[in-house]
Amino acid sequence: MSGPSSTPLRVALLGCGTVGSAVLRLVGDQAGDLAARIGRPVEVVGIAVRRPAHHPDVPQHLLTTDAAALVRRDDVDLVVEVIGGIEPARSLMYAAFEAGKSVVSANKALLAEDGPGLHAAAAEAGVDLYYEAAVAGAIPLLRPLRESLAGDQLRRVVGIVNGTTNYILSRMAETGAGFAEALAEATELGYAEADPTADVDGFDAAAKAAILASLAFHTPVSSADVHREGISAVSATDVARAAEIGCTVKLLAICERVPNGAGDSVAVRVHPAMIPTTHPLASVGGAFNAVFVEAEAAGQLMFYGQGAGGEPTASAVLGDLVAVARNRVAGASGQGPTGYADLAVRPMAETPTRYHVSLDVADKPGVLAAVAQEFARQDVSISTVRQTGRGDAATLVIVTHSAPDAALSATIAALRDMPAVRGVTSVLRVEGLS
Repeated sequence: MSGPSSTPLRVALLGCGTVGSAVLRLVGDQAGDLAARIGRPVEVVGIAVRRPAHHPDVPQHLLTTDAAALVRRDDVDLVVEVIGGIEPARSLMYAAFEAGKSVVSANKALLAEDGPGLHAAAAEAGVDLYYEAAVAGAIPLLRPLRESLAGDQLRRVVGIVNGTTNYILSRMAETGAGFAEALAEATELGYAEADPTADVDGFDAAAKAAILASLAFHTPVSSADVHREGISAVSATDVARAAEIGCTVKLLAICERVPNGAGDSVAVRVHPAMIPTTHPLASVGGAFNAVFVEAEAAGQLMFYGQGAGGEPTASAVLGDLVAVARNRVAGASGQGPTGYADLAVRPMAETPTRYHVSLDVADKPGVLAAVAQEFARQDVSISTVRQTGRGDAATLVIVTHSAPDAALSATIAALRDMPAVRGVTSVLRVEGLS
């Protein structure tokens, strides 16, 4: 190889943890293929870490603790950011753009918080910002939304985008275990972090939902716009009740374009929900991810695969690295997302949802009528109702039609105060039931 094609594209790697070390390894293992696909070889020329001594397997001459200086180096063409978090990642990415470097990132939290600002800075500098690895690991998802479906109008994006919570809920369904027991198993097997808050409380999924909604609906959506509920309140009873009506419980990220008077608005939410076992997402088990897309022309599409882990995430990073490197070689930059629609984000209280409610009630005449009256008072229509048990073990199981979430919440609050209702034993939203 001779001439310009022999000049390597030089990469600065920010972070060398689980994902960063996998990226470094794959760049070395696939050097020949990467060079052939890009038209120039790829070389990692610097790696920013906090504690170089913790990386004895990495060539020591590549390591530095001065990430700010690394991203500004003249011999760096591209920056790969896999340190995560908001700072110093944000400052480093802006510094990279100012220095004319394209950035590949896996940082969902930062992109969900400051995506429009980062994209504007990249566009002003004439460089790329790619982040396929930020949402669903190895699953090709963001580029199809941004590019392949650019000629269509998306109506709905619904996904299982957190492997930890999906593993926990899958085990609860399979074994009848409670949340705490399933979480302990997930932690022991390495699916859950020592501090699982970001996963089980829905923060991770909410950041991903914001990114998905922004791309799907051409509207800036931040994690603060996403209604978020985790799975820690999901009980074995909830999972059993779901099974009784042919459903399973999943933590869903739901992004919808919904009619809103003269125009449309965007509703974005993350919460546990019952879905029918016939739904494509119901069969997604363990720590896998899947996203279900509904488009006006393309119809229904499903994306499925490993959503986390060093190797799968590194695969997505390298895919972006190849795309960004090709643009660099061609002297161009790729098309970033557009926010031209700028649709209003609909509050959760106004978002139409459906509820599945289990009530521990007194088994006597008039109770069902009184319960139904509370639903009618909030203008909530009942789809199905059934009673199980007798006497002190009587339970009413109610599934509603679609209604504003605020009306459903107000109904539940009123039911808790009814003398004939001994307890509201299960409340979960329902998705996908006819």
